[in-house]
Amino acid sequence: MLVIEDDADVRQAIGRLLTATGHVVRLCATALDGLREVAARPPDVVVLDLGLPDLDGAAVLSRIRATSQVPIVVATAREAESEMIRLLRAGADDYVVKPYSAEQIEARIAAMLRRGRGGPAAGLTVGGLTLDRQARTAALDGTPLQLSRLEFDLLAYLMERTGTVVTRRQLLDDVWPESRSLETVDVHVTWLRRKLGERAAQPRYLHTVRGVGIRLSAPQP
Repeated sequence: MLVIEDDADVRQAIGRLLTATGHVVRLCATALDGLREVAARPPDVVVLDLGLPDLDGAAVLSRIRATSQVPIVVATAREAESEMIRLLRAGADDYVVKPYSAEQIEARIAAMLRRGRGGPAAGLTVGGLTLDRQARTAALDGTPLQLSRLEFDLLAYLMERTGTVVTRRQLLDDVWPESRSLETVDVHVTWLRRKLGERAAQPRYLHTVRGVGIRLSAPQP
């Protein structure tokens, strides 16, 4: 468990309670120290303040999400709904507004860990496609696929919705919340098609439904 919080009293209070409830807790007062900890010893959960002295917490969230899917609870004094929506779309898993109690943070973390244990299986299989969310690996007919972070996220999103038509707007909102360009979706779909060895004119897995969106399904025998 990693707590990135510049207020010493808040940081120590959260640390004491999480330790008392059985968690191994590391405490950081700055963004850079927190990022180093995430890279060196990936935690189960990150509690992240936004008002850090050296780097805004939103930037820390973005940097963590570039390399890790660790659950992140944003704990901040910023109560604007627009800010909450922006950060949840950017990859935060929960958002708590100060003043809050250490007990509330612990309860949120416990609920998040329960959801993680009870959620869908890490592995997905569609035809010859396999994907492991936890290991962030994918393969086609047993051959590993070399995917970028966004290509992996796109493939996982579509595999989780096998047989369902997903709109470009859904993909933009859920996979690329930091971008507002639908062309971003088109470009990454094209790149993913190439890595799956197919073209839009001759699809195997990625089927374009004209005027609606895209559907992933197993090739027909």
